[in-house]
Amino acid sequence: MAGGADSTGTALTYRERLRTPWWWYPLGLGVAAILAAEFHVPGYSLTDSIPWIALPLLAVVITWFFGRTLLTVDESELRIQRAHIPLEFVTGAIPLDQRSLRRLVGRHGDPEAFVSIRPWIGPGVQVLIADAHDPTPYWVISTRHPDRVVAALTAR
Repeated sequence: MAGGADSTGTALTYRERLRTPWWWYPLGLGVAAILAAEFHVPGYSLTDSIPWIALPLLAVVITWFFGRTLLTVDESELRIQRAHIPLEFVTGAIPLDQRSLRRLVGRHGDPEAFVSIRPWIGPGVQVLIADAHDPTPYWVISTRHPDRVVAALTAR
């Protein structure tokens, strides 16, 4: 999604919420139901209902929490989660398909790189960094639209 403004009023050139897939919610509820069925303390009827209330609620909250990551690019910086970097230090960006992304965060990657990937999102972007005060050579981030992120980072 392009355009808009963030909470500070800065014009956004790219914004993407990295949500979990919808099918994670029923899957989490199924796991919660299996775990809740395992709980029973003889003589206490309340212990039968507590897991059936708490565990499905916990499954929904955990699934929602995993999918609340926000990726934004505005006129001055790139932000993902709590990390941010001014665009003046970004020297380039490379779109990555799923295979390239997995290779880059695996044994072929630099251990000093900043990595923010989501396993349910296949493609991503490698953002090249040139900052004399930061040893991080690049960022690797997940995105469903790598070409749009690259365009937003290089449109300065």
